[in-house]
Amino acid sequence: MKIEQLVSQIHQKKSFLCVGLDTDLEKIPQHLLQEEDPIFAFNKAIIEATHEYCVAYKPNIAFYEAYGIQGWKSLERTMDYLNTNHPEIFTIADAKRGDIGNTSTRYAKAFFETLNFDSVTIAPYMGRDSVEPFLDFEDKHVILLALTSNQGAFDFQTKKIGGEELYKEVLRTSKTYRNSERLMYVVGATKATYLEGIRQIVPESFLLVPGVGAQGGSLQEVCQYGMAQNVGLLVNSSRGILYASQGLNFAGAAADKAKAIQLEMAVELGKLHQGS
Repeated sequence: MKIEQLVSQIHQKKSFLCVGLDTDLEKIPQHLLQEEDPIFAFNKAIIEATHEYCVAYKPNIAFYEAYGIQGWKSLERTMDYLNTNHPEIFTIADAKRGDIGNTSTRYAKAFFETLNFDSVTIAPYMGRDSVEPFLDFEDKHVILLALTSNQGAFDFQTKKIGGEELYKEVLRTSKTYRNSERLMYVVGATKATYLEGIRQIVPESFLLVPGVGAQGGSLQEVCQYGMAQNVGLLVNSSRGILYASQGLNFAGAAADKAKAIQLEMAVELGKLHQGS
């Protein structure tokens, strides 16, 4: 998917919401466990309930790998369903891969060709030759981990090297990579005040922002410091939407949560238009 198509969807839906499909058999409604493929049944219901309020879905690959071959089949069915029924939706493989050479190329083929995701999250620790193979795929995107929402982010990401924090070095260096216009970045909502400095380095790049809601991040702060002229934000919510209810009405409850966030986002987008 081209960035222009994603931006068009954002303005059309007045939303930059990404729904994380972190589907856990221990948390989904019990009646779905009777289905032949409970994970897919849950995902399909969530997608149909929320797609009008969001512009992206982000399956966390660990939640599918954990169930072995059946989990991979559920993921494949989910992606086939999304690409067939909602091709306008941007899809993110939250896989956090990162290896060199042919290994990276094979990971890229797995997510971009076999499963037909629009993007994949990548850990930058191994450097240029672990990222560029993913960037060689036209109309596909790499979402590089820059400043994550977890507490352990302070172990390495904010350490200074030559007077500058490591995550800023990641941002600056990645801009020199081949096809760097296909890069996006993960920046946690719990680090919202860092966004102003990040925008000085990557003023228009899209940022995938987890941590709003359950992890305590503020949507208003994220927009205040991180919104770009092209919006440039995908704000993710997973647990708060997926598990809004464990009853028969779980899909409706998820829709209500997604709509509530979408309405907040519409207000923030209105502010952007007023300021432009």
